Amino acid sequence: MANIERDGFGSRFGVLVAVAGSAVGLGNLWRFPYMVGNNGGAAFIILYLFFVILLCLPIMFSEFVIGRRTQSNAFGAIKKIAPKSGWLSIGVISVVASICIMSFYSVVGGWTLEYIFKSFSPDFLTSDSTSLANQFSGFSQSSFMPVAMHLLFLTLSALIVVAGVKNGIEKYSKILMPMLFILVLLLAIRSLTLDGAGEGVRFLLYPDFSKITGETMLAALGQAFFSLSLGMGCIITYGSYVNRKENLFKISFMSAFADTGFAILAGLAVMPAVFAFGISPGQGPSLVFITLPQIFAQMPFGSIISIAFFFILLIAAITSAISLLEVVVAYFTEELKMTRKVAVVVTFIIIGLFGTFSSLSQGPLSDVKIFGKTFFDLFDYASSNVLLPVGGLLVVLFVGWRMKRADVLDELTSGGTIALRKSLFSGIMLVIKFLAPIAISIVLLNSIF
Repeated sequence: MANIERDGFGSRFGVLVAVAGSAVGLGNLWRFPYMVGNNGGAAFIILYLFFVILLCLPIMFSEFVIGRRTQSNAFGAIKKIAPKSGWLSIGVISVVASICIMSFYSVVGGWTLEYIFKSFSPDFLTSDSTSLANQFSGFSQSSFMPVAMHLLFLTLSALIVVAGVKNGIEKYSKILMPMLFILVLLLAIRSLTLDGAGEGVRFLLYPDFSKITGETMLAALGQAFFSLSLGMGCIITYGSYVNRKENLFKISFMSAFADTGFAILAGLAVMPAVFAFGISPGQGPSLVFITLPQIFAQMPFGSIISIAFFFILLIAAITSAISLLEVVVAYFTEELKMTRKVAVVVTFIIIGLFGTFSSLSQGPLSDVKIFGKTFFDLFDYASSNVLLPVGGLLVVLFVGWRMKRADVLDELTSGGTIALRKSLFSGIMLVIKFLAPIAISIVLLNSIF
């Protein structure tokens, strides 16, 4: 089924950093710390790890299998295996989910850009939380600058995608991902050396299971899907660019390990500092843009740390954004026969428009609501709590019940060149066919009803 004219990754390291880059993003640095803070600390992390190991890895295997088997975009992959069937909804959900996520993700990416610029101003950092809150609300609720920053962020991401897989996504992931890890590690070390940081570490390591509710479980599953880029077509699309010789098990495990490790490292960079300065961990999305600048203002070399932190956020956001853009661009180039440049421009226009509505919903359009939610909240909720779980559910059902078992085994063993115990493969298929669908369905039904 391979198409030799398609672009692809040039090396195993390129695959790993690109997939890890897709997984490691604002979901780790912006979303994960405040989700932990709002859901009981270590108890949430344990649930998150449980979902990653039991559900997300089998789904990741499944998406890689679909992508590499067909060498096609998320929609085209399903069309090759099950043409003119209801399974094509997997491809539709993948493209729609990617657009929905980017429609609010690029807005937050724009906030990050603005805060890099703000960090260079001597008047930015202050220990006055009210002043910082006013700065954030004044910026995010305005009509022009947030939209301009959203479009600038989208432009930076699009410029990488337009260069292609090997010369764009892989090339820049090799530069950005190591840089990202080093910067976050340094920030975590600095945070852990603050007086009173031990409380933050205990918050991350000692669980309070009384905090676990149905909402906590849903939040943990949604965060796992969001963070690992599952159900949105990224892994299927990237999988289609993976060489036949590569071990999908290793790539999946290493990607999940990198993402989870990075999320916990991000927690260690944020929570010890939050506790060291006596601030509540349950600050919500404002944790990054209001609470942390307040902390930086009270630290030696706070301006430098602030610049480094928001630069880290920008890198993380871009590495994930390019994978989301590639899902849509690959669909346009392969299914609608557009050139890559035209596909990137069309994708930019669509997401640029929806992202503008999302940005303005923080201010001028805040009273415009659909199903009781602003555009920003609607895109966030619909993608994380509906589209991603539904997409993941359909993927495991498709691989478990529609694809030929022999084809799945052939992909997981790279054509028989990689040894795989029969019992292990049977266990994986058991999870894909039964356990994962049941678990996702329970959490999804809890979300809906």
